Amino acid sequence: MRIGIIGAGQMARALGNGWAAAGHEIRCGRRGEIRETVEFGEVTLLAVPVSALTDVLSQAGFDGRTVIDCTNAFEPDGGSMVLGEDAVAERIAKSVPGARVVKAFNLCAAEVWAASERVFEGRRLAVPLCGDDEEALVRVEELVRDLKAEPVRAGGLSRARYLEAMSAFVVGLWFAGADARAVLPPLEAAFAVED
Repeated sequence: MRIGIIGAGQMARALGNGWAAAGHEIRCGRRGEIRETVEFGEVTLLAVPVSALTDVLSQAGFDGRTVIDCTNAFEPDGGSMVLGEDAVAERIAKSVPGARVVKAFNLCAAEVWAASERVFEGRRLAVPLCGDDEEALVRVEELVRDLKAEPVRAGGLSRARYLEAMSAFVVGLWFAGADARAVLPPLEAAFAVED
């Protein structure tokens, strides 16, 4: 698959290197190369600061393209993390209405994607995906599996705001020194009884 990556930071490098190792063709674009990068890719990864999105989205034609949004609108708040914007993925979809936006890869730091291991405590890392387009979701699921992780459909794009909020919560726990994985029991111990 041809993947265009817009961004040059750690996340762009980590995901791009992983996909290149899996045999995908990668093209990274910076300012001035955005349109060509989008046209190159069957899939485009947006790995830029949220503050740069308006400029990036205005420079390229995303119509009909699968767009992976891995961004988070983090802002520091007295040692914790909050979101400066509640629904980045939805804004992207509204800004480029022809794009097939999938929210993914926003919960883990670039170091997780740069590492060779995706199994923790005997469980494969799961990557929640939010999106409305079936074809785009199937493509992104393939890319998740190529990184040795497990895709999990988490609902339509309107639910991406919850992934974004979860990222702020989880990252805040990690920065506070808490193990975010310990907050929830494993699936076999999680159950609900209807009231």
